[in-house]
Amino acid sequence: MRSVLLTGLTSVYVALLAGACAQPVAPAMEPWPAADMATPFPTDNPSTPIKIELGRRLFYDGDLSWDGTMSCATCHQQDRGFADSNKTRAGFDGTAGERNIQTLANVAWMQSLTWGGPHVDTLEHQALIPIEGFVPVEMGFGGKPEGALAQRLSDQACYPLMFRAAFPERGGKIDMDTITMALAAFQRSLVSLDAPYDRWRRGDVAAISEEAKRGAALFEEKQCSSCHAGPHFTDAALGGRKAEESFHRLAVPKDGKDSGLMRITQKTEDAGRFRTPGLRNVALSAPYMHDGEVATLSDAVRHHFAGGVDDPRLQRTAGDGEVAQLVAFLESLTDDGFVTDVRFSRPPAGCPVKADAALVAAEENGRRQHNSLEGP
Repeated sequence: MRSVLLTGLTSVYVALLAGACAQPVAPAMEPWPAADMATPFPTDNPSTPIKIELGRRLFYDGDLSWDGTMSCATCHQQDRGFADSNKTRAGFDGTAGERNIQTLANVAWMQSLTWGGPHVDTLEHQALIPIEGFVPVEMGFGGKPEGALAQRLSDQACYPLMFRAAFPERGGKIDMDTITMALAAFQRSLVSLDAPYDRWRRGDVAAISEEAKRGAALFEEKQCSSCHAGPHFTDAALGGRKAEESFHRLAVPKDGKDSGLMRITQKTEDAGRFRTPGLRNVALSAPYMHDGEVATLSDAVRHHFAGGVDDPRLQRTAGDGEVAQLVAFLESLTDDGFVTDVRFSRPPAGCPVKADAALVAAEENGRRQHNSLEGP
């Protein structure tokens, strides 16, 4: 497992979770992270501007799918908070998708990264699932000739230059390691911490409506924050705990339906347990739940008060007025700057790295010698 650099805010997140209902302090008086809070990263994949830019280019490039038709951004759309408007998304070849697309906002802090797999705990690992996975097929490189994607990128003019600039310690090597490391670096840059709610928590009393403020109080009172915890609104981002502790059951799955964590553990008590999704920009990311079966945000709120399991937190009720207040609060988590930030958008045409004429000539000479019948 990669050793991750932890920020000093982890203890703050846990304190906020533990004392949410016990402390009657006004939210604006409690500590809250700044909009430009530095992100954690693995010690073996430090973040650099050129690595982030390379990851951004890869993220929007359809060549990461076998037939060139699907990029990471096909499913993770910026204007939807890097989520998707479909229940599930079919793979490049039409294979039906299984689960709803989760947001990428603040994934740098997540301790687990998929709906049903606590073992997927780094973005570098996660990137392999859509590119090479089989269940379901997404981008389609699984089972294809080894090195096919790396060769495809190597044959383009810009990527060799960018990989050399981003990974000088590896000699600019293009392989699945450096491809996923660049993708992970870009995804860690996707920080959303400047929604109206954040500004209210930092002391701007006019940043959100009175209805949203009442919804924020209900969010604590109804114990929604016991799972949707901390500034990222998911206990999957809380440190000091096992990854599987952020997997919870809202309903017992029907026969033949997705069993969630049980698929990994094979334990019947894990049937229907899924990772708590973050709520950043949630108003933009309908439909909801792991299968995308809940169409609206208000219905998603009601779904959490439907009962059906023994968890006492899910035995509470909410009237229509309370649902409207909770929705107003959730809408205050929309970060307009995040979903329009050009740093996260499709990169402009042209290569951001200029070719070194001497290096290009040397490489071309090396290729000619290598291909020569006479040898070098």
